[in-house]
Amino acid sequence: MNLENKIAVVTGGTKGIGRAIAESLLKAGAAVFICARDKSELKRALEQLSALGKVDGEVCDVRSEAQVKMMLKECERIFGGADILINNAGIGIIGKTVEEMSAEEFEQTLQTNLFGVFYCCHHAIPMLKRRGGGYIINISSLAGQNAHPRMAAYNASKFGLNGFTEALMQEVRADRIKVTAICPGSVNTYFGGDQPSGDKAWQIQPEDIAEVVIDLLNMNARALPSKIEMRPANPPKK
Repeated sequence: MNLENKIAVVTGGTKGIGRAIAESLLKAGAAVFICARDKSELKRALEQLSALGKVDGEVCDVRSEAQVKMMLKECERIFGGADILINNAGIGIIGKTVEEMSAEEFEQTLQTNLFGVFYCCHHAIPMLKRRGGGYIINISSLAGQNAHPRMAAYNASKFGLNGFTEALMQEVRADRIKVTAICPGSVNTYFGGDQPSGDKAWQIQPEDIAEVVIDLLNMNARALPSKIEMRPANPPKK
């Protein structure tokens, strides 16, 4: 896919993985529409990203189908449609057992990491079809295939996301829409209450994932890597 003048939607695009993906897409010549829940973070990100190319955005909580629908309509109004959807928005409640976790926390995790992806795909697929096809990339996790204690909600959401992504891939590839899940391991971001730091330079960096996104988008139309697993190349010895 030639990214020049393509239109990409990136959820959770103000920081971390989403921000790195948005930056890489802009540098490649795409117009980028980002969304996030925090209005001030969105405004700051848009101001900074505007130096790289055509960018706009909307406040959106992907747990709300109505907000997702409005966000995508705004993207279509401003840029004329969408060719690429990057489902990156996600939350992780790490460190609580099932007994300790509240029902609200469990529901919020699945609503964001799984239902939110469904809402975005459900309303974006017609937009991609109208432009002759496109690409959907879901940012999943190795936690979607490797379960861990005190991560039950996050595991459940990502196991579900991996299954959803594979089924969707089979549904829409005849419509010239590619679908890929990227499943990283340890990433050096603020996710789950973590803090980026030089001590964690061994971890995958957000720009590493952004590089994979660009590589996927540039791949020959006949090839479809439906799932990409990413791990730190040299983690500390245990």
